[in-house]
Amino acid sequence: MNENNNENIVNDEIAIKLEDVHKSYGNHEVLKGLNLEVKKGELFGFIGKNGVGKSTTIDCITGVKRFEKGTINLLDYDISKEAVIAKSHFGYVASEPICYENMTGYEYLEFVASVYKISEGEFVQNYRYLAKRLDLKEEQLNQYVSSYSHGMKQKLCLIASLLNSPEVWILDEPTVGLDVMAVEELKKMLVEYARHGNTVFITSHNIDLVARICDRCAIINNGVVSTLLDFKRDPNRRLQLPRIFLKTYGEE
Repeated sequence: MNENNNENIVNDEIAIKLEDVHKSYGNHEVLKGLNLEVKKGELFGFIGKNGVGKSTTIDCITGVKRFEKGTINLLDYDISKEAVIAKSHFGYVASEPICYENMTGYEYLEFVASVYKISEGEFVQNYRYLAKRLDLKEEQLNQYVSSYSHGMKQKLCLIASLLNSPEVWILDEPTVGLDVMAVEELKKMLVEYARHGNTVFITSHNIDLVARICDRCAIINNGVVSTLLDFKRDPNRRLQLPRIFLKTYGEE
């Protein structure tokens, strides 16, 4: 079952839409006409083996990488043509934590808040709430990021991604480096965020996590979406996801 008792409010409006997206690295074509729609208010899982294009897809959605063909719209903004305004509407957590090591944690969060033009009052309220949820203490925030463990950097990036209360939260392997308690708290936060009408798009190697919390899930293989599962319509698919995943790659 979905871990939240209250169903997410999912409607037919589209938050993220990819149409015929192609992306290559030299002669190696990674995305081969990828089509995908993620609805507003849903917690959407995007899974696949290493090297099949999960992170590339997210890099294209967030405007980090250009793609050769197709269109990507985020909240009706074309990421290729309206990148700045599109980026103001989503929070992004990369697979490897990226933050300025010569700043303290607090200074880094202040910097991110200034980019989004968040008021001082809203910044203080949001960072304190999020830091408490993820157990990143005030004394740790006053230390330089260069002294942080991988897990602490990941927590800092998670906090930074939510400072402006984005409508879309995009996460690429967010549980890597987090301890068990932090993973459990993050799972609750993901569910809660979608429950409040926001959209969550997550990639993860943790098939159990995706099966337990997501509303729908897509499996990518050979550069396209090979399987699309709706766990709300067919909850039994949650238990079947590991088998379906293995079967997709002929490993059952």
